[in-house]
Amino acid sequence: MTDQPQVSSTGSLSRRMIGIAALWISLLLLGGGLALDRVLSDAITRNFDDGMNYVLTAMIASAEIGPDGEVLFNREPADQRFLEPNSGIYYQISGKGHEDWRSRSLWDRALKVNPEHHDDAPHIYDSNQFPGEDLRVMERSIILPGSDTRWMFMVAQAREGLDAQIKTLRSTLFESFALLALGLIVLATLQTIYGLRPLRKVRHEIVRMRAGEKNRVTEPMPAEVLPMVEELNALLAHNERQAEEARTHAGNLAHALKTPLTVIMNAATAQSPDLGDTVIREATTMRRQVDHHLARARAVGRRGAAQSRAEVWASLDAVERAVQRLYPEVRIDMDGDKEAAVRVERQDLDEMLGNLIENAAKYGGGSVFATVGRKGAMVEILVEDDGTGIPQADRTRIFDRGVRLDSGKPGTGLGLAIVRDVAEIYGGSVALEESDDLGGVLVRLRLPAA
Repeated sequence: MTDQPQVSSTGSLSRRMIGIAALWISLLLLGGGLALDRVLSDAITRNFDDGMNYVLTAMIASAEIGPDGEVLFNREPADQRFLEPNSGIYYQISGKGHEDWRSRSLWDRALKVNPEHHDDAPHIYDSNQFPGEDLRVMERSIILPGSDTRWMFMVAQAREGLDAQIKTLRSTLFESFALLALGLIVLATLQTIYGLRPLRKVRHEIVRMRAGEKNRVTEPMPAEVLPMVEELNALLAHNERQAEEARTHAGNLAHALKTPLTVIMNAATAQSPDLGDTVIREATTMRRQVDHHLARARAVGRRGAAQSRAEVWASLDAVERAVQRLYPEVRIDMDGDKEAAVRVERQDLDEMLGNLIENAAKYGGGSVFATVGRKGAMVEILVEDDGTGIPQADRTRIFDRGVRLDSGKPGTGLGLAIVRDVAEIYGGSVALEESDDLGGVLVRLRLPAA
């Protein structure tokens, strides 16, 4: 018993599809989350800065020069946190040659000022000048009416509130996107399991076929799986046909050999004086039957080969040389498409052409003409001779096994039967007609083009 070939596994298709989906979902959500975090963080920071810019603008608008040249506010800032020590929001006005004017919230501290630095537009930056308190500082240089001094207006606010908002935002984004990723991966998993369900149905159908419960896959299938199921059913039908043909050939061969064997056994039992002649005659009959069924069996066995291909002209050329040696007095001419090829094994094509051309040479008047042409999806091979022809009534009967119209010449009567059987196995046909040019028989052999 031949061991079944072991097919190696390339891994789980479900895990592969789920893994690809999970990776792609994670990458998309990670990229989208980072982009959204950046946009929203910038929006929160910009809103924070706008609030500081509003305070700074209000300070500049309410500032004026006092009698001693110092800056005074004609109205105090509305935010009461400027009056609370270490409240987290501060202001300071500095001018060269003047004492800094600071908010009470600074208490005994002061904001660092670079006297050489001037900003006509608001300038904002982060600072860690106060231990344990990161600041966001906005400053602007202004020359007030009635003064030649360039005053530096500064507003500072602790980043704690800003950082807390950004942290809350990022935490919310992370949780939301993590939940979304989990949901999408679960959805992809369910989709994969459901999408591959038809393949499991096909497997269960095959198991039922092996158990003898059915002989075809009959369950409804999606459009994507249906072609595979149809090919599987076609393969099963093909195998059944081959098995049935094999049983038929075996039965036909057994039946064909039964009669000659019975004759030989009866002659041997009766000790017939012509036993030798009887054995030779019946053995010849058995040999031609075996040859015929072997030719059919070979063709059936090779029919399913996808790579079956034979060049017609090369086969004709080889057959012509072989027949010319047997019948040197016969003239054999060939014409037609030299590039034609058929979906037939070369050995079977040689056997069919050999039988046809040999018959034409044997029973014709000395001239044989072979023509190759293309007719749609088929290749037609015409073999004509200049013999006496075959009556219309006998053109079908002559394809039967053992039928010979001319018993005066050697032969088994199986040549045309083999040609017909092998041609039909490959999806072709053979027919007898009358040759208009030579006057004898025209054999039209049609085979599928490669």
